Amino acid sequence: MKKSLLDYTLKIRVPLIIFVAAASFVATYYLSRAERDGVGYAPVQPLAFSHRLHAGTMRIDCKYCHSAVTASPYASVPAVSVCMNCHAVARKNRPEIIKLTRYYEEGVKLPWKRVHRVPDYAYFNHSVHVNRGIDCVNCHGKVETMEVVEQVSQFTMGACLDCHRNAPTRLASVANIKPGPVNCGSCHR
Repeated sequence: MKKSLLDYTLKIRVPLIIFVAAASFVATYYLSRAERDGVGYAPVQPLAFSHRLHAGTMRIDCKYCHSAVTASPYASVPAVSVCMNCHAVARKNRPEIIKLTRYYEEGVKLPWKRVHRVPDYAYFNHSVHVNRGIDCVNCHGKVETMEVVEQVSQFTMGACLDCHRNAPTRLASVANIKPGPVNCGSCHR
């Protein structure tokens, strides 16, 4: 009896356990890519908001909605009141605008899901980059062509260092751009 149990374990159980472990690792590796490096991450938002329409067709400058980007380390997600600057009169009868108006009237902050995120252990200042003339598209891609915003660039240490080291080449359109700092303390504070 013991030999047949050992044979069963070696022939069936062990390979099955190895297969399940390997399959779990591979699936987790590929399914968590967006969480690891962010590329392709496009969460479902509480409102269907089209950057293609607003930033593309209507050519609304990123800084109109993300107003803190020139003065703050953070780009800021616009308050519902910013949206209502236009939508108090424009397209009020559309289902998504009706939902937006409800948030506004109830004084509830829209629970947008953040798309672009630098790890918590790294410091990034939007205003420094924007005020040096680095356009949003360099990190965020052509948002004006995206119906649903997704992360197109890696926000990893390697990607940031590559840009900092090669800024004159990568950002040739930016006047007088110099390589950025590459010392640890610049980002890890």
